[in-house]
Amino acid sequence: MISDLLIIAAVAAFCLGLRSFHVPLLHRVGTFGLLFGISFLVGWLVLDSVGMGIVLAASWLLLPWLEILTRARRLRLPVERELHARRAPDGETFPALRELSAEIEAADFERVDDLGWEHEEHQQFYRVFYQPASGTEASICLVEQGEIAFFYLAITSRARTGATYLTWNYPFSYGLQLDPSLHLNRADAGADFGEMLADHRLFLDREHVGVDGIVEQTPEALGAQMESDMRRQISHNLACGVLKRDGKNLIRYSARGLLFLWLQFLRDLVRLS
Repeated sequence: MISDLLIIAAVAAFCLGLRSFHVPLLHRVGTFGLLFGISFLVGWLVLDSVGMGIVLAASWLLLPWLEILTRARRLRLPVERELHARRAPDGETFPALRELSAEIEAADFERVDDLGWEHEEHQQFYRVFYQPASGTEASICLVEQGEIAFFYLAITSRARTGATYLTWNYPFSYGLQLDPSLHLNRADAGADFGEMLADHRLFLDREHVGVDGIVEQTPEALGAQMESDMRRQISHNLACGVLKRDGKNLIRYSARGLLFLWLQFLRDLVRLS
């Protein structure tokens, strides 16, 4: 038994060592070793069963289904999400809001409005900004789902071709399929707003979208434009079968949509490892 525990400890130390390298492949091998390798060794060596080792290793892939079947399957959200003026969260709820707003305003963006929508325990808050010189939108979004809350930053440019170019640091793989007109650029998780803005401009360069190709927006109409974005996104996912209607005014995930969520979890496992 002691020798088995020493083997497990040695493998764990080796995997931790791999994670210390700033090489993505080695870092991921180390992560997968800690998750799957150690689980398998516990089942094989400690519980004396290869089958149990396989079950324990596979449990990391099956565990998300507990959340999917107990929470996501029951989730109901409105088809139409009307944004309305909303009071900003207090410092205890969203302590980073003031600092993030100062960063965006320091980059010559003007604050436009505080908007939001809510449905039962699910609510979202947006602080919207606009830079007239470049026609660029920016927003701070706080997502609250019961006891779960997270925020992200988004920078948006709308082209005359009808395409939308979005740079964001959304912390997870998105839970819906992207509308074909939306081109997404994921920023580094640790990037500040200035770095995200520079990355967004490089993104536009890569997509061959010049300043003349950007549609200037009316700040007062940004809320309506964001509602249109959400409406188009939902329509696309209804059409491709990720979402389905639940009555007249609500939508929920279909069986295909639940499988899509699980595949997105696997993407996160690889990306974040």
